Amino acid sequence: MNAVYTDFRDRCIALAGLFQCVRLVQQTARGERRDAAATVASLGSIFNTDPETALGVYGDVAALRIGLETLLAQLGSDSAQRDMELTGYAITLLHLERKLSKQPEMLRGLGDGIGRLAAQTEHFEPSDPAVIAALAELYSDTISTLQPRVMVKGEQSILTGTDSRNMIRALLLGGMRAAVLWRQCGGNRVQLILGRKALLRACRKLLEEARGIG
Repeated sequence: MNAVYTDFRDRCIALAGLFQCVRLVQQTARGERRDAAATVASLGSIFNTDPETALGVYGDVAALRIGLETLLAQLGSDSAQRDMELTGYAITLLHLERKLSKQPEMLRGLGDGIGRLAAQTEHFEPSDPAVIAALAELYSDTISTLQPRVMVKGEQSILTGTDSRNMIRALLLGGMRAAVLWRQCGGNRVQLILGRKALLRACRKLLEEARGIG
């Protein structure tokens, strides 16, 4: 990114990107239908490494609707709407991002790998099976070697299938991209606790924009 973003709107965008990825992971693992536009936006974000704005990572706010809806439920006061499985995935990815930030060699390797893949797949959609397989391999060679590993729950027959496994790993790499963005926007553990109300306000406003309201 060309700058460090510090306002709650951008932090909310980063968190929505993270929760969109983990929600798509959950849907994949359970054999549920994924939103096609959200999947493309989340996978495409991996290749968007030098955007002008935080929102530029995903293209537009409508592409984050699934993530914003999920984040709103997670941040809201109604505990019955919270999904602890999703929270666990998100917390683990944020923890892994902090570990990754202290591994300059792995960071370079990850960046180089994304750059090579972007050049090789310039004329392919992010959701193309070949692109997904390559992203999954990159995740396995880098993030997956760090501890703790993200332990995805779901149907065993789905988790062992090559296509589903590749999609899950590619989406987790998208989640890591969002976790990096969260840190670049000034996000940290304190912000999640003390800035919850401000994040909620930003989330509601962004969701109105995503739905074309107001």
